[in-house]
Amino acid sequence: MRILMAFSALVLLAGMARGENWPQFRGPSGDGRAAATMIPRHWSESENVRWKTPIHGRGWSSPVVWDEQIWVTTATEKGDQMFAVAVDRGSGKILHDVRVFDVARPEPIASINSYASPTPVIEEGRVYVHFGSYGTACLDTRNGKILWQRRDLKCDHLRGPGSSPILFGDRLILSFDGIDVQYLVALDKHTGQTVWKSNRSTDFGTIAGDMRKAYSTPLVAELAGRRMMISSGAKATMAYDPQSGVELWKVRYPGFSNTSRPLAGLGMVFVNTGFGTPELWAVRPDGHGDVTASHVAWRVTKGIPAKPSPLLLGERIFMVNDKGVATWLDAKRGKVVWQERLGGQFSASPIYAAGRIYCFDHDGKTTLFAPAESCTILATCQLDDGCMASPAVVGKTLILRTKSRLMCIAE
Repeated sequence: MRILMAFSALVLLAGMARGENWPQFRGPSGDGRAAATMIPRHWSESENVRWKTPIHGRGWSSPVVWDEQIWVTTATEKGDQMFAVAVDRGSGKILHDVRVFDVARPEPIASINSYASPTPVIEEGRVYVHFGSYGTACLDTRNGKILWQRRDLKCDHLRGPGSSPILFGDRLILSFDGIDVQYLVALDKHTGQTVWKSNRSTDFGTIAGDMRKAYSTPLVAELAGRRMMISSGAKATMAYDPQSGVELWKVRYPGFSNTSRPLAGLGMVFVNTGFGTPELWAVRPDGHGDVTASHVAWRVTKGIPAKPSPLLLGERIFMVNDKGVATWLDAKRGKVVWQERLGGQFSASPIYAAGRIYCFDHDGKTTLFAPAESCTILATCQLDDGCMASPAVVGKTLILRTKSRLMCIAE
């Protein structure tokens, strides 16, 4: 069994992005998989903790890492000030603490959300921070100087922002799925100027409020012989040409407030239908127009998360839902292999690293699974403070953002 698991881990790692950076939400490939092979499998408040750094305010954005810098965003509890914070990866020392925006009249948010939930995206020399309709800015990572900002891109989030930006070539792509308007926009990453804007084609009819909004982050992948950007919104997931913003196809469903990031692999796209009754759908990406009736390969309706994103590992999908039910799924057929009730509440997305699956709950417990055909829990680790943000993995270290701190877990 150990030989089989080791071989499986090597096969999974072969297709993954390499390097020492974690530049965006869910890592180099945007799917929660890390190339690291030696991160710890045990820790506590006093074991395998290199450093702990308090982060002021409240923010659920995930850490992003480039070379020796870690960046997160945060905001005051009432949302009137928004910040970008850089931390030294080796020591945990705060390098920059930049007040990016002042907000005169912040709107109310959901109790589970924050004013700094969108995860930044980073590259050599620049970090791009996004606070939804409150503003977007590009900062110089060397000195923390704001290079450009946009505050004119608006929507009514109703319960606060959530979707994270992505980089595609020289474009920074943002999602605005509010209760009033729903659109994606690509900015020139050098200047912040608009390159294209694409309104969602969803016909909401008389539906209003929560049923129109979403928080999902797009994924760009090579599918069916062309490059596509898969973006989940309320009532529909769309595929776009990321170069032009032109819609290629869409699939319709009943869900809304979508948070989970899409996945791509095995010749399919895997999308979460969102709140209401969450379902996971496998969609063939070679269609045109509305493909709801023709290109949905399978649907799974039980144990699906509303917030955490799933993992695609070979021909299996692993996920943990908001109420702590873990599922191992046959990704080709949409058949459940096993389910295990962990208990607890989950918002952070699981990661795969060092041949293990890591799941992080609201109360500080991390559960480690083997990617195996029977439910195999390898370890549990407990911290005093829980996770709302998905973690980052670089080298031999796990970077955790808890509700109050940034932590470096390393042997």
